[in-house]
Amino acid sequence: MSKQEISIPTLALKITSEAAAYEYLEGLRWNGETVCPHCGEIGTAYFLKPANGTSRRTRTGSISERRVWKCKGCRKQFSVLTGTIFHGTKIPVRVWLFVVFEMCASKNGVSAREIERKYDLTPKTAWFMVHRIREAMKREPLAGLLSGTVASDETWIGGTPANRPKHKRPVRKMWDVNRTEKPVVQALVHAETGEVRTQVIANVKGDTLREMIAANVDMPNSTLVTDEAKGYKKFADEFAGHETVVHAHDEYVNEGGYSTNAVEGYFSQLKRSIDGTHHHVSVEHLPRYLAEYDYRYTTRGMDDSARMVDVIGNTVGRRLTYRPLTGD
Repeated sequence: MSKQEISIPTLALKITSEAAAYEYLEGLRWNGETVCPHCGEIGTAYFLKPANGTSRRTRTGSISERRVWKCKGCRKQFSVLTGTIFHGTKIPVRVWLFVVFEMCASKNGVSAREIERKYDLTPKTAWFMVHRIREAMKREPLAGLLSGTVASDETWIGGTPANRPKHKRPVRKMWDVNRTEKPVVQALVHAETGEVRTQVIANVKGDTLREMIAANVDMPNSTLVTDEAKGYKKFADEFAGHETVVHAHDEYVNEGGYSTNAVEGYFSQLKRSIDGTHHHVSVEHLPRYLAEYDYRYTTRGMDDSARMVDVIGNTVGRRLTYRPLTGD
């Protein structure tokens, strides 16, 4: 077998049944020791009958292969799905594992329509699944500040409003300084680790750019690398150093060896993926798509197996329900 442990053929051989899929997911998430999602006790749960976990009859009379555990501490039942993005799902675990792997392995992403066709799902179900997986790909809320050399740039996502039907074109006000209907995305790339962090911002004014940077960068101990955009000059003195690259003079690497090429390369990949795979991304859900592409870019040094294991580990405590997702 190749260096990569997980692939579509090997995964298909390992999870030949729903019970096998549960066992496989337990191995990825718990690595041999169960963790009670209710009280947090480790390794004290016992498996409920039938002991082989192949099938059991539910109170409604149907046959289920769901593996259920019971904690010796709090005496509550749970499964490997409890408290995760899979919580309460009616989709087979086998399907979930395949879709998670596809989203971890596909550099350009996978659209909900592809998942719908491949796995015989309804459009809403496929769309809900991929958004839940994107929720697991989000950066940790308490992730530390970036320190060192950080490149920053911004871009606009979406098509030209003039190409829309007339009744769908937004009304532009002549006195609006930022007359753009496209969402603005600001990205930071850490030169030492290659980590990327993006955020949808309201405009490209200095105060707005600073707010996003201050939330993610240890400014006094970092060097900021940008293009010649005027907004950065308002707070450049708050950094240990500020390096600029003047694209208007065809300069892409300045005399000190600094450039914004990494950020622009990320934007290039992001836009190709959105245009080619998704074709259209709504403003409301754009942050979740950004989280997906941020994750794959930041973990590009991992192989697909390690990335899948990491995503499964991040599924805990990130349950996403349908109504808040759709705004109902």
